[in-house]
Amino acid sequence: MSNSTAWSSEWLLSDETATETLGAALAQCCRDGGLVFLHGPLGAGKTTTARGLLRALGHEGKVKSPTYTLVEPYESLSPMAYHFDLYRLNDPEELEFMGFRDFLRDDALCLIEWPEKGAGWLGTPDLELELEPTEEARLVRYRPQSRRGAGMAEALKQLLMSAKGVSAVQSSRERANSTGKSDDV
Repeated sequence: MSNSTAWSSEWLLSDETATETLGAALAQCCRDGGLVFLHGPLGAGKTTTARGLLRALGHEGKVKSPTYTLVEPYESLSPMAYHFDLYRLNDPEELEFMGFRDFLRDDALCLIEWPEKGAGWLGTPDLELELEPTEEARLVRYRPQSRRGAGMAEALKQLLMSAKGVSAVQSSRERANSTGKSDDV
């Protein structure tokens, strides 16, 4: 995972429905395509987020993780969407053999679960999301990695502020500003 910028926003997702809501909000931010990385451990909600996004774009069928096929194309959607799951990728060079670069079109949306498995072959995402299960909810963090991603991140923030089952997590800097105290030493 890239560390070029800090996580720009953190949100708590109360349940699976809220995780799908995250995906639906993300769909509204990606109407012109983009490259989005989904990080997180097994069961964190990456595929649930993708399902929410794909349904919001108009897909009516089942959405399953393409763990064994590596990619599930949704070419009838606008934008065309490609859902990748690289969990079972043995060598990043396999991406070259499957023609990965052909999917990276400016007008297509590529969602990539387990992008760290394709390190060195994927390029820089527009937006990175990290999902992390907690005892009672899921935590999602995101950060833009491009100009396009900055627009996506700002639009996503605006959409999540009014989403049911989603609540913002204040950063330590925001807490310090609101209380007048700083965590910095």
